[in-house]
Amino acid sequence: MLTIDAQVHAYERDRPERPWAGSLPGPSEITGDGMAAAMDAVGVDAAVLISPFALYRYDAGYALEVHAAHPGRFALIKPVDPTDPAVAETIAEWAALEGTVGVRIMLNPGPGLDPHHPGVDRVLDAAARASLPVNLMCWGLLEHVARYAREHPGTMLIIDHLGLEQPFYPPAPPEPFADLHALLALADYDNVAV
Repeated sequence: MLTIDAQVHAYERDRPERPWAGSLPGPSEITGDGMAAAMDAVGVDAAVLISPFALYRYDAGYALEVHAAHPGRFALIKPVDPTDPAVAETIAEWAALEGTVGVRIMLNPGPGLDPHHPGVDRVLDAAARASLPVNLMCWGLLEHVARYAREHPGTMLIIDHLGLEQPFYPPAPPEPFADLHALLALADYDNVAV
């Protein structure tokens, strides 16, 4: 039986050739080679590699390089920008690449995208046409996922990080599982996964 890690992030050290757009706590780099070695050390056969939005925003170039360097090890998910008028074309182009298995919307933190923004619907429609699921980083906004699931029954929605707040820095939220009831309520929808 294969062991697959459902979500990893690989990234290079901040450098002029590939500058970071933001910051991320933790190691200064976790390269694709380093990730593959760490996976080998613990018996993980493959992983879903999500291009880290905090560092690269909507540029999945490094994830594509990692995929090419490690055939069969990484499936790819790219963050997409719902405010981009060409987001549907971006998704179609992404879907045509080898190894791609999804796209991701960052409803929070960072860009502070309004969950009612019409671009969210464009992403959900385009992803359905491309047969790609949509990962949602959406803590504090789980009630909107139910609406997305109802209005886009042909789109598979995947809730990142249990839909619960994942702060980069301490302290932890005072009630870290306060929204767990909202996550469990999404079990009513066949097109929602965690």
